[in-house]
Amino acid sequence: MADTLSTATAPGDRDEPERLPVRPRLARFLVLFAVFVCAACGLVYELALVALGSYLLGNTIVQASVVLSVMVFAMGVGSLASKRLTRRPAFYFAVVEGLLSLLGGLSVLLLYTAFAWFSLYQPALVVIAFLLGALIGAEIPLLMTLIQRIRSQEAASAAADLFAADYVGGLIGGLAFPFLLLPVFGLPQGALAVGILNAVTGMAVVLWLFRRGLARKAQALLAGGLAVVLLVLAAAFAYSGTFEVSARQALYRDPIIHAQRSDYQEIVLTRDGPDTRLFLNGDLQFSSLDEYRYHEALVHPAMRGEHDDVLILGGGDGLAVREIVGYEDVEHVTLVDLDPTVVELSRNHPDIAELNEHAFEDERVDVIPTDAFNWLRDNREKFDVIISDMPDPDNVATAKLYSVEFYTLAKRALAEGGRLVVQGGSPYFAAKAYWSVGESLQEAGFETTPYNVDVPSFGNWGFFLAQSGTSPKLALPADHPVTRFLDAATLRAAKVFPKDRRATDSLPSTLLHPRIIDYHTGAWVSY
Repeated sequence: MADTLSTATAPGDRDEPERLPVRPRLARFLVLFAVFVCAACGLVYELALVALGSYLLGNTIVQASVVLSVMVFAMGVGSLASKRLTRRPAFYFAVVEGLLSLLGGLSVLLLYTAFAWFSLYQPALVVIAFLLGALIGAEIPLLMTLIQRIRSQEAASAAADLFAADYVGGLIGGLAFPFLLLPVFGLPQGALAVGILNAVTGMAVVLWLFRRGLARKAQALLAGGLAVVLLVLAAAFAYSGTFEVSARQALYRDPIIHAQRSDYQEIVLTRDGPDTRLFLNGDLQFSSLDEYRYHEALVHPAMRGEHDDVLILGGGDGLAVREIVGYEDVEHVTLVDLDPTVVELSRNHPDIAELNEHAFEDERVDVIPTDAFNWLRDNREKFDVIISDMPDPDNVATAKLYSVEFYTLAKRALAEGGRLVVQGGSPYFAAKAYWSVGESLQEAGFETTPYNVDVPSFGNWGFFLAQSGTSPKLALPADHPVTRFLDAATLRAAKVFPKDRRATDSLPSTLLHPRIIDYHTGAWVSY
């Protein structure tokens, strides 16, 4: 009587042996297949949170640590909490999978909303990671009960089967995320597609396989829930492009005239009247109103001396190339940039091509789309000038481009008497990071001359001119092209650092101990 009342008042599983529509062997296979798919989906949700945090905030190590630690802790909480649900494992497993697929599928859009409109990304990340972890943690105890309902077996054997399917699913999900989901769907739609797969597999298997053990009210509730979840995820998938455009525009002051995601980063171009700006992963790369200050200061001091062969590391916008090809006696320019999409945009977009004066069309220029660090390792050529125009070291991936090892490779690529110039970030906003660049150059065997100029869009910005064996003189070449900003007086002033920008006690950056700056908080991070 008690059991009858129980199923009548609370939708769930009846307390009776399972009556399955297929043989137990096939039923176990279907449940383990559901474990496999759900494990793959769960890992994709984790990777999506880490990837989005890296895109928006940089510092992959911090983002990965927060997501993984919170989720693992929450999995333990969810696993303990699910003990109360094991009396009706089929019903509650379907509920858990419905909630997991809905939250996981929408997680990227929810976090992008928190970042773009409310500036609450980090709290939202912790909450979503915790909820996802708790739901993932609740799966295994419920699945273990379902397996035992199909055919009783020793706990160790059942656990081995479940964890094997779980771990293999994690492998497939981890590989599918970078090689399939991101290239085909992108991050928001990729998460939504996985949510749909999660819902169909997790809920539909239960609805079909264990339907005879579910009360009619429970079947109706789960079928309705599945329909709602699929409808919400499908609608979000259909409108995610419109949402992304609106959210992206909320992040930028000026109207967006071009936006795309390459294999490496989000590329956004804005324009407000005469001011065209390029952003990579939300970080400003240049403003057309004052970029000449930065690029003249970066290029021309290093060109004093032999400059037949010039190597540019980074600089895919072509603006440093523009300054270099202005020297008639330059014979060859090699540009090594990781992202060919940025180079193609700079070649073909009329705003940037006009700004760089179609420098990529100069027959002296060769572009190599590859990672600068690895290219230097294999390089055997010698260059008179190397210009390092890299993104700021605000995450571990870019920190290697400011390491002692990187500058040692650059030194090997310099001809005798050659010069290396490095953009070092802001000695005002990130003094320790800036002076760490100088320490790294000296550790690699260079003598350095630091200098700084004001670029209104960036603020105070610093560079290092480096040469092996002797401190390079900071001066313009006699044959330099006409400049709008840089002259002898400006360079004399550039060597002076006010009291709040002078050298600090900084350590060199290495591959094993990278030094990076978090420009969002101003914090100096060492590993």
